[in-house]
Amino acid sequence: MTRFLVASFVVLAVIVASTVVLRWQPQSVQLSAAAMPSLADLHVMAGVHQLPDQDIEDQSFIFPATAKQ
Repeated sequence: MTRFLVASFVVLAVIVASTVVLRWQPQSVQLSAAAMPSLADLHVMAGVHQLPDQDIEDQSFIFPATAKQ
């Protein structure tokens, strides 16, 4: 009977400890994400709108190789 009670308290303590640990992790993630500026703010701070436009060649076409006869 006493082993059952001790085992029950240990299981209860592990459940409570894991609940407390898992509950604290999302709050730290939310705080770090809230401190991050938006993408538009980052572009303004970096001065992206002052950069010249680039002409990029479209290289998405794949030409088949000629078949050997």
